[in-house]
Amino acid sequence: MARIAGVNLPKGKRIEIALTYVYGIGRNTSKKLLNQLKINLDTKVENLTPDEEQKIRDAVGQIITEGDLRRQTGDDIKRLQEIGTYRGFRHRRHLPVRGQRTKTNARTKRGKKKTMGSGKLKIAKK
Repeated sequence: MARIAGVNLPKGKRIEIALTYVYGIGRNTSKKLLNQLKINLDTKVENLTPDEEQKIRDAVGQIITEGDLRRQTGDDIKRLQEIGTYRGFRHRRHLPVRGQRTKTNARTKRGKKKTMGSGKLKIAKK
């Protein structure tokens, strides 16, 4: 099992896909990285040679990934909130930040739908 940037890559997957398990590396970055290193994209993680693993480790070490990237992102959001920007305000309220509509949609951010009912008082029967 290959361990890159503190993440265990799944054995049965192609290296192109397996690298995306590292936070901060997507499909495009993965392809560019492997093409630079001249490693076949279809190679399974379990079939990598130790030399290829080391090349990938060194290349990923040059990119900001995992904890450092998460910390950097968190600091950026805190900075926006501290200086009082609109985006910081939206982050603080847990609302969509990039101009999406909220009258409908945005359920993942706003939570479960709250309905008010008909508005009539219910009379309790004795």
